[in-house]
Amino acid sequence: MRYDFDELTERRGSGSVKWDECPSDDVIPLWVADMDFRAAPAIQEALRRRLEHGVFGYALVGDDYYEAIISWFQRRHQWTIHREEILYTTGVVPAMSVAIKALTMPGERVLILSPDYNCFFSSIRNNGCEVLECALRFTRNNRFEVDWADFEAKCADEKTTVFLLCNPHNPTGRVWTKAELQQMNDICLKHHVKVVSDEIHCELIMPGCRFQPFAAVSEQCRQNNVTLNSPSKSFNIAGLQIANIICPQPEWRRRIDRAININEVCDVNPFGPVALIAAYNESEAWLDELCAYLWGNYQALCEFAADHLPEWHITPMEGTYLPWVDITATGMTSQQYADTLLNNAKVWVNPGTMYGPQSGEGYIRLNIACTRSRLLEALQRISRLWH
Repeated sequence: MRYDFDELTERRGSGSVKWDECPSDDVIPLWVADMDFRAAPAIQEALRRRLEHGVFGYALVGDDYYEAIISWFQRRHQWTIHREEILYTTGVVPAMSVAIKALTMPGERVLILSPDYNCFFSSIRNNGCEVLECALRFTRNNRFEVDWADFEAKCADEKTTVFLLCNPHNPTGRVWTKAELQQMNDICLKHHVKVVSDEIHCELIMPGCRFQPFAAVSEQCRQNNVTLNSPSKSFNIAGLQIANIICPQPEWRRRIDRAININEVCDVNPFGPVALIAAYNESEAWLDELCAYLWGNYQALCEFAADHLPEWHITPMEGTYLPWVDITATGMTSQQYADTLLNNAKVWVNPGTMYGPQSGEGYIRLNIACTRSRLLEALQRISRLWH
């Protein structure tokens, strides 16, 4: 490998939320979705050049920004995006909020597949809408799948106007297939439900799986969709605050653009566009090696759990770097288990109930985007509690 993902980077004291919110120096943080790895060298160099310029006024987003996005998704995912479809903003969560504001009225319902990313719940409620959950089913195929009868029943609810999709899915790690995405859209179209697709984890795909952009499934999907994406998760640049909203429908796009201004998330900082261009134009090899390293971490996790943590059932991780672990065999609630790990093993994980009070109970979510040695140390600490 050309890049050293085994470099031990200690970030406590650097202003990192992941590290500096730890209650003590000896805690290993496997919680928030932030990687320990340094950004790709091309990104670091581009930011260094921008810093040396020395002037940090309002940022102009130029042609090279749009060209980088269009080229990346065309060559990597065979998805054709037109420049006029792209609206930029400060992050995928603000993008989600403005999409909901633009496409719903207060009091309407937004459908999600639960358990789901915790900000889905807050963004929906913050815009005066109701959360409507379709609980995913863990099937004999050893993965989470959509309960299609329940999904259609909830789309048929006259108050349901938007389906907020997480693709790939956080926290279950599912990478939805083309057939599944088409079926989602068929049902949504039948009941006049718009699809907003959060695709922030779209580059973090494990071997044997292929990411399918919702908008590239079919022309019907494209016309019934707003896509939210960003290089922030894949390239570990979330703090630079840059994201995009891809919206082919001119009227929806006009309303979303208005909501961006209402929410005052229309100005990005000078470093975000620079980092995006360097990520999409120069850092593809780094990303591919990162995914290989994350897959190695996942394999190490599964092997360790099989030998030392038999009470864990680890859901197959098709995408993201956030394994979803069933801990019901411990007899503890998700919160009790997470608290025990933090207080007694000094390992910080997220309780599954963060992602749905009912659907997330009995699970924890781990972040394995760290050095393998740090991951194994955390697992050894957990194992020593009971074995």
